[in-house]
Amino acid sequence: MSEGPDFSVRVDQNKYLPEGGQEVHAIVTVAATGGEPNSQPGRVTEVGPADGPDAAEVIIIDTSGSMTGPGDKMGAAKRAAQAAIDTLREGVNFAIIAGANTARMVYPNMRRLVPVTERSRAEAKQAIRTLIPEGGTAIGSWLRLADAMLGQHPQAIRHAILLTDGKNQHERPEVLDATLTACAGHFVCDCRGVGTDWSVPELRKVASALLGTVDLIANPDDLEADFRAMAQTSMGKAVGDVALRVWIPQGARLRFVKQVLPTVEDLTAKRTESGPQSADFPTGAWGEESRDYHVCVEVPPGDVGRQIRAAWVKIVSTGPDGEEVRASGNVLAEWTTDEAMSTQINPHVAQYTGQEELAEAIQEGLAARRDGDVDTATTRLGRAVALAHETGNEGTARLLSRVVDVIDVESGTVRLKPRVSQADEMSLDSRSTRTVRTRGGGARPAGEPGAQPGGR
Repeated sequence: MSEGPDFSVRVDQNKYLPEGGQEVHAIVTVAATGGEPNSQPGRVTEVGPADGPDAAEVIIIDTSGSMTGPGDKMGAAKRAAQAAIDTLREGVNFAIIAGANTARMVYPNMRRLVPVTERSRAEAKQAIRTLIPEGGTAIGSWLRLADAMLGQHPQAIRHAILLTDGKNQHERPEVLDATLTACAGHFVCDCRGVGTDWSVPELRKVASALLGTVDLIANPDDLEADFRAMAQTSMGKAVGDVALRVWIPQGARLRFVKQVLPTVEDLTAKRTESGPQSADFPTGAWGEESRDYHVCVEVPPGDVGRQIRAAWVKIVSTGPDGEEVRASGNVLAEWTTDEAMSTQINPHVAQYTGQEELAEAIQEGLAARRDGDVDTATTRLGRAVALAHETGNEGTARLLSRVVDVIDVESGTVRLKPRVSQADEMSLDSRSTRTVRTRGGGARPAGEPGAQPGGR
């Protein structure tokens, strides 16, 4: 019997292809409802881990010398970590790591996790108060220690928070890359950069490999609320190790699988083979939430009037009792000579394709701006302004307005601002992959027409 939330799958697409057509696009909305753990965050009680799913949490605090910088970053990081500890559910296994040239245990003083109790909360917060910033930054070593400890709890929902204020200067890039490859699929890691001396692409690479989020916390005073929110979200997860399984017919080719809500994340390279013509794509842990995925399949051309299953999408969870299909849905293809039917673009597909392009345009535009290529930066950021308007992504539009002066929003005619704060540029970069639910659509709650709960 399934534990945790109930899953449903909804597929939005235009199934009709012109004669000879091969490319099928679909937006797959996966919704999880119910199954929220009884976490009572922040409250110390006499209950144990049975009140929620088995969970393991590691908080990694950058304690390099640069944390002595302006704004009391070290003090803010300590307060943030303490707030996160107060948010953890009673009985959850946790640990605190200090990161510099190497990683070291802050609490407990041995390489293992300990359950949250009234006593361990107090001891951990006291240990955090003793932290002194010194040394450099070697993020790979921090992640390796977190992985070693979280790996002692293979059945738990495993999560880490990583805070840094600088670039990974004391470790070769290939060492970090190897670490990310080794850790992928073991735990989810949400990354935060405090201040403006860290690298957005570098930290995004970490978050992407570990299925987490990345964000800029420009003001250290905002760390406490952000850490509390991340810990609370982690405590809301009810099932871990969930994969999106995609089966395609013989002769077809799976071109890509991308998460497109709440953020753009290309999962294509993360595939693992799960059977004949079938591949799994990791999605991490789930609570009560909804996410959208863009699936593109290339199928052999068929006869006019013929309908086929172009892909069979399943949500699969793996637990102590093995693998379970939690929901499924079909991506279809049918060939027609009716041009009006075959040329109609599904609005969900169009909107998300625009938001995928939006993220690319922002990152390419900002990279060109940093390189002094004014023409490319103006063109790409102008395109981003037009796309943000078309897709209704008002949050990104506001961030763009801090970097460019908008002359005409619909055509994307802009002028680069002569002076842009580092914080505004980094905010736009780090949040470029955030998306919004498409206009006039979105996932239907489970049980409404179009939702396909359960699986076979």
